[in-house]
Amino acid sequence: QVQLVESGGGLVQSGGSLRLSCAASRNILSFNTMGWYRQAPGKQRELVARITWGSPTNYADSVKGRFTISRDNAKNTVYLQMNSLKPEDTAVYYCNAYVRYEQRDYWGQGTQVTVSS
Repeated sequence: QVQLVESGGGLVQSGGSLRLSCAASRNILSFNTMGWYRQAPGKQRELVARITWGSPTNYADSVKGRFTISRDNAKNTVYLQMNSLKPEDTAVYYCNAYVRYEQRDYWGQGTQVTVSS
């Protein structure tokens, strides 16, 4: 069973920064894709950023130029650096990993990010 554990969420003022971490319980290179999603109250979960090995990263238009997804293979960890945060970035952020041969998505428990105006 794969575990994804997020950390790094919190309360920050508008314009501030946070770095989220997602630690996986197995080698992240065993996943085809890893990414971050978010869900604000009353809204659907949406993609924020995604890494597919050997392909360019994907970002939601709303975060391009402000957020950066990266990985540390040795630590089996994926990060989301969030700069110039806005109140509309407030949401629960979830780490996701997808394994194509299993046709399965794995999810973390989520971490709350709150941006005050």
